[in-house]
Amino acid sequence: MLKNKRGLWIIGLLTLVLCGMIFSGCSGSKSTVKVKVGEVTRSVFYAPEYVALEKGFFKEEGLDVDLQTIPGGDKTMTALLSGAIDVALVGSETSIYVYQQGSDDPVINFGQVTQTDGTFLVARNETGSIDWNKLKGSTFLGQRKGGMPQMAGEFALRKHGIDPQKDIKLIQNIDFANIASAYLSGTGDYVQLFEPQASIFEKEGKGHVVASFGEASGHLPYTVFMSKQSYIKKNKDTVQKFTNALQKAQNWVQQHSPEDIADAILPYFKDADRNIVISAVKRYKEQGTYATDPIVDDAEWNNLLDVMSQAGELKEKVPASAIVDNSFAEKAKSSVK
Repeated sequence: MLKNKRGLWIIGLLTLVLCGMIFSGCSGSKSTVKVKVGEVTRSVFYAPEYVALEKGFFKEEGLDVDLQTIPGGDKTMTALLSGAIDVALVGSETSIYVYQQGSDDPVINFGQVTQTDGTFLVARNETGSIDWNKLKGSTFLGQRKGGMPQMAGEFALRKHGIDPQKDIKLIQNIDFANIASAYLSGTGDYVQLFEPQASIFEKEGKGHVVASFGEASGHLPYTVFMSKQSYIKKNKDTVQKFTNALQKAQNWVQQHSPEDIADAILPYFKDADRNIVISAVKRYKEQGTYATDPIVDDAEWNNLLDVMSQAGELKEKVPASAIVDNSFAEKAKSSVK
């Protein structure tokens, strides 16, 4: 009888051990899925991404997001294509470049973060709203050729009757990281800058924001979360959870003040002046830069194609259906409140 009881006790103990080994404990704790994300730069422009991290929205969805900054769209895309990262936050034009090269595993846009250009026209002397005609004959320090900032900038100039190749002296051979310092050293009458650099220049009296390229160029799928088609097919549940977290962050950004948003993202800008970050966020919020949902709509996509076409970077008109998958974004928008 005692032997039987001891046998039952041992069997029960082994059952508990096996339960812990197989199910990581019988308490029902959930395992997380790691997602490696590469952003093209660290910028206030991407506030919803940092909100999703800081407010725990990715964790709520069972995701452990490992974020790294990979300067340059070409380097970010190389990291994605090689498998070094799972998801990239970069301009949609990069996915078009990959598609134009005839990739067997195209890069698919699934979650929009920003819907306008994020650069501003900064002048050395003028203040207030500028008469764009004043740029004619000036030296303009622009962004890298083939990148969205430069293409959107040129698109905006053309809309205001300025031929970038004929009416101004266009400089676009300076690396992104060195544009601000080049302007400070005396290069250019005008410069095209992202925030918070534009606000920093204003605070220091080094320049004045006189126009927004985001307002001038219209809505675009400017910065989007994307991944290889093969990754999305194998990890649909993960991509849906990722997009849900993005929608939660977008809702939060829409519902909160620039001050609240700045405080949420400041851990990602440890050396930044809080007032400068607030100023940058305020500018982006006021011009509707932060997308309210992850959907890339047809009007935005067609505007992107027009921007690229005018810049001479579009070999063929790529339909959104080829490299945009809105199914995750549509589900997130309808289910996340």
